Amino acid sequence: MNSNQLLKIVEQYSRKSGDNYGDIKVTRISDQKTVFVEHLDEIGRAIIMAMFKVDGETYWAGYSALSHTVYISMEA
Repeated sequence: MNSNQLLKIVEQYSRKSGDNYGDIKVTRISDQKTVFVEHLDEIGRAIIMAMFKVDGETYWAGYSALSHTVYISMEA
C-alpha cells in the first residue's frame, strides 16, 4: 500500500465518512504511537507508522500486508 492509499483511508476514518475500506481492516490503537507491534501466531512484527495531517488533526498510520490491517493512532 502506498502513502496516497493510506492517506485516503485515514481521511475516510477521520471524517467518519464510511467504514467500507474494501478488504482492509482499520484498527485504532493507543494515542501517540509511531511504531506498533502486531502479534500474529506467536510472531511479533513491527509496523512503522507514518504521520498524516487531516483537517488540522495529526494521525499516525501504518499498514500490515500480512493481516491486511491499517493501524491508526492519534497525536492527542
